[in-house]
Amino acid sequence: MRAKEGWHVLHLFYRVEFGQWQVLTSEERLAAKTKLSALVQEIRSLPSTQVLTFSIVSPKADLGFMLLTDDLHIANSIEKRLTVSLGADVLTPVFSFYSLTERSEYTTSEADYAATLTAEKGILPGSPEFAQATSEFRQRMEKYLQDRLYPNMPDWPVFCFYPMTKRRDAAQNWYLLPFEKRKELMLGHGRIGRQYAGRVRQLITGSTGLDDAEWGVTLFAHDVFDIKSIVYEMRFDAVSAQYADFGEFYLGLQLPLDDLFRRILL
Repeated sequence: MRAKEGWHVLHLFYRVEFGQWQVLTSEERLAAKTKLSALVQEIRSLPSTQVLTFSIVSPKADLGFMLLTDDLHIANSIEKRLTVSLGADVLTPVFSFYSLTERSEYTTSEADYAATLTAEKGILPGSPEFAQATSEFRQRMEKYLQDRLYPNMPDWPVFCFYPMTKRRDAAQNWYLLPFEKRKELMLGHGRIGRQYAGRVRQLITGSTGLDDAEWGVTLFAHDVFDIKSIVYEMRFDAVSAQYADFGEFYLGLQLPLDDLFRRILL
């Protein structure tokens, strides 16, 4: 079952029930780890499918997965198999989040860009400079849209995920703002994020009507300080300060399964 646009995304977080794990024999533990390794390899061999594995840095969870795929049946099947991959009752789900990759409705349009070229740079429609600038804009936007809808997730070591919803309070209702005001606020919000280019990779996925929150925010970095810094700085922006509510944060380290096993399955 493929979505009209974008990929299905599942964030899955588990606690390891060490009591259940410890009662397994060494042969049973090896078989369980082999089973999970084979499952991850199988997932990664599927077309248009990615799975990332994390050691979670808090008692909230021990193990995390991020799955992206083009088929909801595949996503559903993989989630069921991951949950029992280490044996009955070894992994307990503690949090999950389902969403879709999506385009932003506040992205600068070609008409917006054309107006900026004329107003700020004096480049007039019909000129060679205007045609070249517009062509380059289209190419940038095509890549931007491809990266949002069908991303290749990075192997950067630091991972952070949190759900987010826009407020509907009487005095702070995001959805009662005019579209142009919302777009103005979101463009300012985005400018902060672009200051972290090369240090933080961000993926915003939509979950309105699909899960409890409206968006999932996934961040990757090489340094945990950059995760802390971008979230802190964005909280002073009006979009977050006035109109955003956040769920629990999950911080993890992206590790190969062998390293995960050594770290988690003592």
